Amino acid sequence: MEEEPEPERGSPVAEAPAPPRSRPRRRGRTAALICAAAVLGLVAGTCTGYLVQAGREPTRLPSPVQPLAAPGAGEVPKRLPAAQDRRVRTDGDLRELLLKKPRGARDPEWPEGNDGWMDLAAYAETFQRSSEQFESLLADEFRRAAVGGWYVEGSYTVTIRLIQFRQEEVLVTAEANEGAQYWADDVDGESWPVEGTAGGRAYVHAPSGEPGEGPTYTAEAHARRGDILVEIYVEGEKRISKRTILDLAERQMERL
Repeated sequence: MEEEPEPERGSPVAEAPAPPRSRPRRRGRTAALICAAAVLGLVAGTCTGYLVQAGREPTRLPSPVQPLAAPGAGEVPKRLPAAQDRRVRTDGDLRELLLKKPRGARDPEWPEGNDGWMDLAAYAETFQRSSEQFESLLADEFRRAAVGGWYVEGSYTVTIRLIQFRQEEVLVTAEANEGAQYWADDVDGESWPVEGTAGGRAYVHAPSGEPGEGPTYTAEAHARRGDILVEIYVEGEKRISKRTILDLAERQMERL
């Protein structure tokens, strides 16, 4: 068998192109078929679930309004009577809370206030710098003041003031009580705490007076309770004992 001669380089047989590559597979059509099948499955499942639910008996829903829980056991605390409710007492006639004039005493010869009341201007006048104090009391929400007192002939005069503040923003009575005690400490004498109070204090000062005149004896007490500031002043021609000023302060605080 004769061997076929090898084609020469550059002949038409050697120059024949190589067979083309296979066409790549399109993925779009397959993905579309898969998505369509998934959608049909969901629709079929929804329809099946609806048919199953439709065949069941309706379930009664719970009432939106639930009954209230039963009240706890035990007694309900009662409201305080007016005589024990401090707020009710101090919102009433403040003059009724002043110490009553003792038996045998007389009304003072120089009464303060008007029918037992002191307005803002009258109370500011009891201070050395009344105009400045007027503005300060106005800023401190001064509400009202009640004043009372008596005179024991040949002994001493007692003056008691109850000053009430609104105290909507600042606890004025605490600051005012500290200020009053600051000035009382500046006078020579002795002082003692007033029992049953938070920061109340009583003072008996050393006698004072002008040359050639008899000595003047003074004592005072300052305390507070709630929105009320308490001021007690005693002045006389005889020595004032510690027991006298403390007794006045303690009894006045008990009435509040």
